[in-house]
Formats: sequence, C-alpha cells, structure tokens
Amino acid sequence: MQVVCLQEEAFYALFDKVVEHVEKKRKDKPTKWIDGEEAMFHLKIKSTTTLQKLRDEGRIRFSQPQKKIILYDRDSINEYIEKHARETF
Repeated sequence: MQVVCLQEEAFYALFDKVVEHVEKKRKDKPTKWIDGEEAMFHLKIKSTTTLQKLRDEGRIRFSQPQKKIILYDRDSINEYIEKHARETF
C-alpha cells in the first residue's frame, strides 16, 4: 500500500476539482422525472390546469409516488412537443 501526502492547499484544490467534475457529469444527464414547475417550463405553459388537462387526457406520462407529489416523464413531454411540431414550407 502506498501513502500519498499532500499539502493542505493541494488537497483542497484536488477536492474542488473532483466536486466540479462530479457536478458537471450530473448536470449533463437530465433526470427522467421532473416536477410540475419544470414540466410547465418545458411546455411553455403557465397554467397548472392546462398541465392537469394534458395529464388527464393521457397526452403526457406521469407518476404519483405520493398523494400530493406528481412527477412528469421528460421523454413524454418531448414526444408531445415533437408530435405537434410543424414542418417548414
């Protein structure tokens, strides 16, 4: 076994680099399930009623792990947007 000794400043610099790398990797891959606020942002809607209507009509997938927590499938929202895209002339 090898023991590596670092000066305190070098240790904290290395630690900061590792944290920065991990955060960058985490941000690169968006989560599959998003909350209602983020879903409304992606759909460019401001009304929770409109979001509920999309959910009730089965146009976007959702999960309800607890009574007051509703999560939306990011891929389903992207598919919904693509489905309603218009081709240019």
